[in-house]
Amino acid sequence: MSIQLDNKQIARNTLFLYFRTILIMLVTLYTSRVVLNTLGVKDYGIYNAVGGVVAMFAVLTGALSSAISRYITYGLGKGDIEHLKLIFCTSVNVQVLLSIIVFILCEVVGVWFLNTQMNIPPERLNAANWVLHCSLVTFIINLLSVPYNACIIAHEHMKAFAYISILDALLKLLVVYMLIISPWDKLISYAILLVGVALVVRVLYGVYCVYHFSETKYVFMHDKKLFQEMLTFAGWNFLSNGASVLNTQGINVLINMYFGVIVNSARGIAVQVEGAINLLVNSFSTAITPQITKSYAQNEKQRMFDLICKGARFSFFLLLILSLPIMFEAEYVLKLWLKIVPEHTVMFVRLALVGIMVTTLGNTGYTACMATGNIRKYAVWMALVGSMVFFFTWIAFKLGSPVESTYIIYVVVYIAVQIVRLLIMRELLNFPIKLFVQEVILRITFPVLFSLIVPSLIIAFLPASFCRFVFVCIATLISTSLIIYKLGITSSERLLVQRKMKFVFSKMIRKA
Repeated sequence: MSIQLDNKQIARNTLFLYFRTILIMLVTLYTSRVVLNTLGVKDYGIYNAVGGVVAMFAVLTGALSSAISRYITYGLGKGDIEHLKLIFCTSVNVQVLLSIIVFILCEVVGVWFLNTQMNIPPERLNAANWVLHCSLVTFIINLLSVPYNACIIAHEHMKAFAYISILDALLKLLVVYMLIISPWDKLISYAILLVGVALVVRVLYGVYCVYHFSETKYVFMHDKKLFQEMLTFAGWNFLSNGASVLNTQGINVLINMYFGVIVNSARGIAVQVEGAINLLVNSFSTAITPQITKSYAQNEKQRMFDLICKGARFSFFLLLILSLPIMFEAEYVLKLWLKIVPEHTVMFVRLALVGIMVTTLGNTGYTACMATGNIRKYAVWMALVGSMVFFFTWIAFKLGSPVESTYIIYVVVYIAVQIVRLLIMRELLNFPIKLFVQEVILRITFPVLFSLIVPSLIIAFLPASFCRFVFVCIATLISTSLIIYKLGITSSERLLVQRKMKFVFSKMIRKA
């Protein structure tokens, strides 16, 4: 496939994913509000804290998911269909084995930790145990969906991926309605209903893949070498993903231990906002990821380098445009969105958005490193540096630091993570660090600084209101887009934008 066709495929897939993401984001924000108000601050905090215990085992899922995605996408790049069938069947075998291990670990370690170590009000301990068990079942169902999900993304069938994800969001909307009318314990009802949603989505992924991809018709196949190779890859990736889980769910547990479920509720809301914004950015990353892996498989190193830099830069710019209005108007947005705004939520949201801006710069580099299959050194260093967020936060909390300090620690540590990742990319891929500095770091620096001016002036001179919020959104969108156009993109990219705009305008004129 030509580079031009590949680029069109990326653009087409990105549009499908944006449509899916905008709808999911709206549904997620609405359901978060209703769930918070229906459960109450305390139960909402319990759900986030207890769900975090199960999610800590998600390091296993993330590690193997990356392994499966890498092998399937690499196999497609090579065009070996028979080997692709073997990869898929082996991945299903591994997921089943892993599900059994996770179930045993969570039922033993998780139940003990919940009932003896966590800060849960005694009268809600029974409901918390229901949440733990239901979260575990949901987790295992999602774990078994990974090979099918990976096939859809690797084949770049983003339309199907988008539609199933939209249905998932709509089912969760239905869950919210059922939660409101439920005569039983709201927290327990919510956990059980989410199990049903996960089961429906799992069946849909399976049915779609069986009918569209020949390699997903499962038969028992065993290849000892491939099995060991995938587990080895997943094992090393386990380390780097482990740092990520410690820095999210591990921090949730620390917050629960030192500050209680009310602060967990504030953290949960911040995570919802962060996730909604991140969904849009990840839509672009998801569309570009298969092309990076396939470029490596086809030994097109220069194209891969170009995709790494462009992917990092445009993901950051998209995140900047989306995040700035929310960061400046966080207090008003939260009051408008939620009837109840727990203490610390406003600052959590602002700092969380700064954190994902730093993190998003490394997403394409991560994909490139995974494409090599030789990830031992990468995994070790990412785990060593990345896990410092958890340990420094633990120390900070012990010394009496405020809960917001964990976000400051996260930003500082992940700047170090990005530097270490670039050094490893140079060794693994012969990636020129100078190229990343020139095409990403230098090109985002001035747009970030200048983009702060317009919203700062509006906030300084106008009182808080819905009109000011709308004005900030529109003015920030226009000013930031113009700044990015002038300072953030290359001359060839500006010419491409001009051609596209001329084409759109001429088409509109002809229709008029």
